Order: sequence, then structure tokens, then C-alpha cells
Amino acid sequence: MTDQPVLLVDGLTAGYDGIAVIHGIELTVGHGEVVALLGANGAGKTTTLLAISGLVPKLDGTIEVLDEATHEHRRVTVANVWRLARRGVAHVPEDRGLFFDLTAAENLRLGKPRKGGAVPMDQILTWFPALGPVLDRKAGLLSGGEQQMLALARAVIGRPRLLLVDEMSLGLAPIIVEQLLPVLRSIATETGAGILVVEQHVPLVLGIADRAYLLRQGHVTFAGTAAELQARPDLIEAGYLGA
Repeated sequence: MTDQPVLLVDGLTAGYDGIAVIHGIELTVGHGEVVALLGANGAGKTTTLLAISGLVPKLDGTIEVLDEATHEHRRVTVANVWRLARRGVAHVPEDRGLFFDLTAAENLRLGKPRKGGAVPMDQILTWFPALGPVLDRKAGLLSGGEQQMLALARAVIGRPRLLLVDEMSLGLAPIIVEQLLPVLRSIATETGAGILVVEQHVPLVLGIADRAYLLRQGHVTFAGTAAELQARPDLIEAGYLGA
């Protein structure tokens, strides 16, 4: 990891229709680091990711991706989102964002950069071997686990430097989550990408994360190493169930 983080969020306040959902968020993600963003439903996790991606307007604070401040005009535009993607930001939304009428292989081709430099397919299939037999199948016909693998594969095939993953386990059996979370660890370690992941399976994600942030009602209530949070079940309980 280099000293300069791939993502630096300082005092971020963001929301919808001018109403703040998250307040004064501060977080960092380093190169090759997996950072877990945790909290109960409605805590502001998805809004945080959307604000980083430029899909939700910020109301205050700064967001720096790879040493460059983003969408300073505080409004959502296609140009801002496109520019972030070109700089190496990939976002896997909670609905996976797949094109269900296209095959798995066609979805992957959409993730490849135009000027080359894509992760080789053999490496993609090393991380996601279950995709090999279904590459010619339409994404809409894949199982939930296969769809999530495809969404992750499409995001990483373009070699992102910052990967945002929202609710990877949504609708998946725990055994699939146990298989996929270590893959995120491998991707961060092997490619140097910084990964910010929202996940409800707290013990599992803390097992592969370097650091963690806990949100409650739009505020950061814990920032530290994953091991430190693992050792404080009282903080986790308060974050999810209230004090």
C-alpha cells in the first residue's frame, strides 16, 4: 500500500432533495485495502457509496479519488459519473446493475476498457470459476449467486483502482457469501485496488477486511481496524439495535 489513499472523504454530507441523510462522514480507503462500511438499514451506507460515485449530490465536504477532488459543483451529471469511471472507480450496486437480456460474456465485454488493459479472462475465471460454464447464458437466467459473481467480475475486469460494493450478500445464501467475500480480499491483494464494501454479514466481512466504519443514523460511530471492531460486540449491537 502507498501512503496516499485511493479514496479520501472529509466531512461529507449528502442526501436527496437537499435533505441530508449522512452527516460529516470521514473515511479513507488505501491501495490494496478492504474497508467494511457497516450499519443497520437506513444508516446511510448506500447513500455514502452513491455520493462517492457522483450519483447523489453532496451538500458539504470533500471527496478525493486518486488525489483529485470530485464533482465539486455538488450536482449529479453524466459527465461527473463518466469521469470517475475513467479514473478507475467501479461501483457494484445492490441491484447488481446487469443487462439481463445479454449473456454473461456480453456483460463482461461491456466492462472492458476500450483501450485495452482488461484483466485476462483466465484470471476472472480463477476468481469466479462458476462463471465459466454459464458465459453463453443470459444474465437474467443465472442464479442469484451467479449474477452477483457476474456483477463483480464485470466491475473488476476493467482493473478499477477503487471498487465500491453495495450489499453483495443481498438475497444470497450464507454459503455463497462465505465464498465471495474472500474473493474480494484476493482482488484487493492481487491488483492493489482499494475496496469499500457494504455488507450485513458482519462477522464474515470483518474476517476479510483491514478496517471498518460503523454508521448509525448517518453518522460514523466507529472507525478503526476490523480486529478492533470484532473485539467490541457492544459497539456492533448498539450500531444495529440502538444503545
